[in-house]
Amino acid sequence: MVSMSVGAFVAGALCAAAAGAQMQASEVALTPAIVLAGSPELIRVEAHRAAEVDGEWLGRKIEFFRARDGHAWVALGGVDVEAPVGSSILHITVKSASGETRDLSEPVEIRAAHYRTETLNVEPKFVEPGPDEVKRIEAEVALKDKVFGTSLAEAAWSRDFIAPVGARPTDSFGVRRTFNGKLASVHKGMDFRAASGTPVHAANSGVVVLAAPLYYEGNCVVIDHGLGLFTISMHLSRIDVHEGERVVKGQRLGLSGATGRVTGPHLHWAVRWQGAYLDPAKLLKMDLESAR
Repeated sequence: MVSMSVGAFVAGALCAAAAGAQMQASEVALTPAIVLAGSPELIRVEAHRAAEVDGEWLGRKIEFFRARDGHAWVALGGVDVEAPVGSSILHITVKSASGETRDLSEPVEIRAAHYRTETLNVEPKFVEPGPDEVKRIEAEVALKDKVFGTSLAEAAWSRDFIAPVGARPTDSFGVRRTFNGKLASVHKGMDFRAASGTPVHAANSGVVVLAAPLYYEGNCVVIDHGLGLFTISMHLSRIDVHEGERVVKGQRLGLSGATGRVTGPHLHWAVRWQGAYLDPAKLLKMDLESAR
């Protein structure tokens, strides 16, 4: 009888340990499940009794907030388009009201996204700027560093993001570009074939933190959606909002155009999170209804 009880106890303990490991593995979910370089990710942690959830991934802090259903914590983050492929660790710590912590960290494999290359011709000044232009570019780099250096402490966006214009998009995100045969760069946004004068709208709610003409970007509007998430609209012919203005999803920001470094009229729309540039097309396809 004793040996049977011990055996039953051991078997029960093993089953409990297996169930616990299975529970921990299912407590963290990434959407999309296959993580590509440049991919935005919705991170969901099933820990409704937690008082706080902290995270870090690839050197970037992950800001969690309670999901709409109240049963989980969620965060919207992602992997930069130029992030190295291979294994990474998604660090997650769950804290209870009593101060106890649990580590839910797990490995995440980052896979390569295969982007094409193209050659473009632009005005020579955008490839080899003169001394005055260099000073302006340097000043604008400092300005953008300041703009992206802080973000709203809470998520201002809600539910799904919408396309900023009613025009056909291209698959230009991540394309390796050569300008005038000299300057190579990675295209970190999404181009829409919008004719000059096409209304450009806010993809979600937030605060305008930049509304000004820039050298490369042309007339540019940046919206802070909170917790390090920004959307950027470039090459506008007109800006209809001002810095510090709180905008709602669908509100007009301005009109598309061909200002800055362009080959013709279009809208360049970018998504930036904690310094990482994410694929806007993937963000627009994400189901965020249950998140916020």
